[in-house]
Amino acid sequence: MQQIRVGVAGATGYAGQELVRLLGRHPNANLTVAMASTDADKTLPQFAGIWDGEISAFSINELVEQTDTVFLALPEATAAEVGPVLLSHGVRVFDLSGAFRLRNESARARWYPETPAGVTAVYGLTEHNRGALRDAQYVACPGCYPTAALLALQPLVQAGLVMQDIIIDAKSGISGAGKSPSAQTHFSERHGNVTAYGVFAHRHTAEIEQELAKSVTFVPHLVPMDRGILETIYIHLGKHDLNGHDINTSTIEKIFEGAYSDAPFIRVRASVLPDVKAVAYTNFCDIGWKLEEDGTRMILVSCLDNLLKGAAGQAVQSFNVASHFNERDGLL
Repeated sequence: MQQIRVGVAGATGYAGQELVRLLGRHPNANLTVAMASTDADKTLPQFAGIWDGEISAFSINELVEQTDTVFLALPEATAAEVGPVLLSHGVRVFDLSGAFRLRNESARARWYPETPAGVTAVYGLTEHNRGALRDAQYVACPGCYPTAALLALQPLVQAGLVMQDIIIDAKSGISGAGKSPSAQTHFSERHGNVTAYGVFAHRHTAEIEQELAKSVTFVPHLVPMDRGILETIYIHLGKHDLNGHDINTSTIEKIFEGAYSDAPFIRVRASVLPDVKAVAYTNFCDIGWKLEEDGTRMILVSCLDNLLKGAAGQAVQSFNVASHFNERDGLL
């Protein structure tokens, strides 16, 4: 099979580095160019033996000339400018930024004001959008927090079980804040500390609500670990499913088994609640739950690696589906 020429823009960031590692060993990808988003950090010895190319300065002309597919691991404003240009030149784009995730124009204007109109992107939640992803030309890869939440919630929402009051308590490692240092992510601030942030003001709320078509209360936290996300999700269930059957453990298990029987990167743990160490450095999302005895309340726990299943790994998984490759290529 002929390899696809791929490029990574933003290769020196945390997600960009993961993309280089994955694409450098991908059987159907020829990593022709990896670009820094700035002039700093051009030498990354961790790529030795994986990809022996040279990190170059950003050039949209080189991306157009040397690639068929580009992965954008860039800030939202930059991706909003670069992505449509690449698309207009026939380059397929997998955008890890949030620039084109929101479809509603007013929501997009609020959370991503630099994003222009006119670009229709496929939302790259692979397990639920495989059909739309096939041959897609512009893919907006989901955020890390929404990925964990949606993979846990969508099967239940689609089955008509979830009432409106959804609470998502999310905890993320520091790499989720990106590579650029800040006072909030400084070691002395994070070590031995847990901090809630973005309460009623986090743009991932809009993304989750868009995909569920339900309002949610979403509270993210920074915890003192380098990578990984654990979300504890609190929901109320209706008394019956869409067929009028009582809701019990068997009902829930059948819903998740039906939703993810063909999903190689979803591990349904049922009553065994997952933890971050089980998913770190992998493209898996582990989902477990506890159902109250009367079947009216349920607590879900969803875990993933924010840099892989929550970013680079999911982007490569969507690339595989869009390109008609094996979904596991480069990821297992």
